[in-house]
Amino acid sequence: MIQIAGILNVNGDSFWEPSRVCAEDISDRAGRMLEEGADFLDIGAFSSRPGADIPSPQEEWQRLAPALKAVKRDFPEADISIDTIHSETVLRAVDLAGPLTVNDISAGRLDPMMLETVGRLGLPYIATHSKGTPRTMQGMADYRDIVTEVRDFFREFGRTAAEHGITDWILDPGFGFAKTTEQNYALLQGLDRIGDPGRRIMVGVSRKSMIYKVVGGTPEDVLASTQVVQFRSLEKGADILRVHDVAEAVKTLKIYCAMYTSSPGAQK
Repeated sequence: MIQIAGILNVNGDSFWEPSRVCAEDISDRAGRMLEEGADFLDIGAFSSRPGADIPSPQEEWQRLAPALKAVKRDFPEADISIDTIHSETVLRAVDLAGPLTVNDISAGRLDPMMLETVGRLGLPYIATHSKGTPRTMQGMADYRDIVTEVRDFFREFGRTAAEHGITDWILDPGFGFAKTTEQNYALLQGLDRIGDPGRRIMVGVSRKSMIYKVVGGTPEDVLASTQVVQFRSLEKGADILRVHDVAEAVKTLKIYCAMYTSSPGAQK
């Protein structure tokens, strides 16, 4: 089953300004995304855009806690992932909201306790391919063969995850993380080669620079182009689309289903 993850950014510096939401308004935004067809909500309290600084766990939690509390209060049945690199944030989030999915752009590289914490709590985990930190990553886009290297990264991660008792994990190739525009598209074309059978793949390309650097304009101008790249991602094996624009992603998925499945009206 293909899923849609709705992005909720509880911070002041995510790369696309309209995606930012304050805790007071998050229930309205979350409710709209769920009505439009989001399967789960991905809540993040820091920006991972190129050049961004990583906040402390305390700073992050000050932003995340009221937002998480509001979503759980108003949508208790909604599935949630939290976008964090801090194991301390994971512990606090589970204490507040119960079991959830951890979406870690560093795949455990930036907090030595992350994988141990996720394994001990038995949480689902999203591991992203990246290098360095958001501040340094764009200077680290050196690959001989990006598809092979990303595939090998996840094979090694799978062994490490198993050592920590993590079996329920999703692969995110990390479009835009330590990758040039050309490398992003090479990775997209090789998406069907980077995972093992049965391993789910999440793709987050929504309004990213890999799109507007090709077609021109800004993140505000590239919704239609984003849908084109999301459609190609589905063709290459994506199981989850992480998106800012849920209603439009659902339409993209409906067209994909009409072309490639026996149930043209199916949404998922």
